[in-house]
Amino acid sequence: MDDNNGYAVFFFPQALEALGEAIHPFLQDGPAGPHVACHTVDTGGAFIEMTLQGRTPEGKPVSLELMVPSGMVRMIVSTHSDEMFGFGLHAFSKPAAALPVLGPTAEPASAPSEALPSSAGPQANG
Repeated sequence: MDDNNGYAVFFFPQALEALGEAIHPFLQDGPAGPHVACHTVDTGGAFIEMTLQGRTPEGKPVSLELMVPSGMVRMIVSTHSDEMFGFGLHAFSKPAAALPVLGPTAEPASAPSEALPSSAGPQANG
């Protein structure tokens, strides 16, 4: 599986214990804990269906489906590498424009403000 295109499925500790040795060949260890790295996830039913991409010992590509009860899944995280998605640092194609300095150290405005509060403008007395 391409680490930049898929999902990481995390399980409750009790689920890992209940699944036992059967789940261990599919688990990967990471900073957030053990998870199953899969290409697609289908959550539309009583079971979570995960499609895993791999290779046989001979090097041939193989796709397999792993299904577990939905109550065993703690969290599903997208591992897609969309640069502009999420809250982390992003590499932008062009740098952001510099903003003017504001506050007590800023230079005074070169032109008078034309904005007036509605109560300060000319009032029509009818």
